[in-house]
Amino acid sequence: MNFDFSEDQKLLKEQVARYLSDNCPIEVVRGVLESDDYYSSSVWKGLVDLGLTGTTIPEEYGGLGLGPLELCVIAEELGRASAPVPFSSSVYLATEALKLFGTDLQKETWLPKLASGEIIGTFALPESAIEPNANNIQCSYSSNTISGVKMPIPDGNYADICITVVKNTTKGGDDISMVIVPLDNSNVTKKSLSTLDQTRNHTEITFNNAEADLMDNSDDGWSDVQQILDIAAVLMAFEQIGGAEASLNMAKEYALDRFAFGRQIGSYQAIKHKLADMYIKIELAKSNSYFGAMMLNDNGSDLKIAAAASRVAATDAFNYAAQENIQTHGGIGFTWEANTQFYYRRSQVLGLALGSIASWKDKLVTQLEEKNIN
Repeated sequence: MNFDFSEDQKLLKEQVARYLSDNCPIEVVRGVLESDDYYSSSVWKGLVDLGLTGTTIPEEYGGLGLGPLELCVIAEELGRASAPVPFSSSVYLATEALKLFGTDLQKETWLPKLASGEIIGTFALPESAIEPNANNIQCSYSSNTISGVKMPIPDGNYADICITVVKNTTKGGDDISMVIVPLDNSNVTKKSLSTLDQTRNHTEITFNNAEADLMDNSDDGWSDVQQILDIAAVLMAFEQIGGAEASLNMAKEYALDRFAFGRQIGSYQAIKHKLADMYIKIELAKSNSYFGAMMLNDNGSDLKIAAAASRVAATDAFNYAAQENIQTHGGIGFTWEANTQFYYRRSQVLGLALGSIASWKDKLVTQLEEKNIN
């Protein structure tokens, strides 16, 4: 059984890494953080020109027609660069949701625009990531319109469409559905939210009888939403691994360059153990995420377990590596001038992007119990 990527996928990974190294150094990330920009339009345009926004979109809709493994290697390099772009919202979530649950007309309308970068998409998650209860969902759908408030929506300030999880009251019930909402609408109000990582904009969006297009959900709408979250969990795990490895490398380089009492601080046991712990957590996250990628690529029966395991391990690895990178740098690591902050900020935002880590741990335990019972 081969858990490694193919030579073509590794070449794609190198191409993306080279592009980001040349066009998205850490100074670009700092520039977005210190400005009123929501993201780097130049870096985003470059990713679009490379065709990466259409990676898994079928060729008939203007995409590259590649698979999820290609998206995994792209995600890892985006995480390594802490790229200030809406890739995860538009590609992992909105695009994948449209591919799976869009009607033929919706796919023909929106997928070519997402592939070409003409529009940016986002996804409004359910308010409760644990209980499949429509009463927890604040937005209601009826008669081709929705009303309610969603927050925080990633990259919502400049997204053109939002795939929104709603309580569908059309038939008098409380079914869970997904709808596509164009955001260029007078019945849609946006409010920017202040978060720890301002290079990834988050927004509160209020819908007041806004026009909405119902997607092709199954009767079990919650299961459909969970399928999208499982896909995004694996892809985001690779992004977190890239960020964790960048944090480890930053800490290692500083430990080798910094001298205290005539010795490299990296020669002290306390620093060695810290770096070793970071490495172990990253390798564990890689193992889980590679299995998740295999399940995703093969549509394997263990995808739910693999996605939850990837999510838990990668979140733990990135959080730990980002924190210990700051600690390794000592007092300077806490200053505004230090670049350690960007990975810490991103680790915290990604750790909550698909629901709390506690909800994913609960999901992992539940899936393992069900597998053992069956």
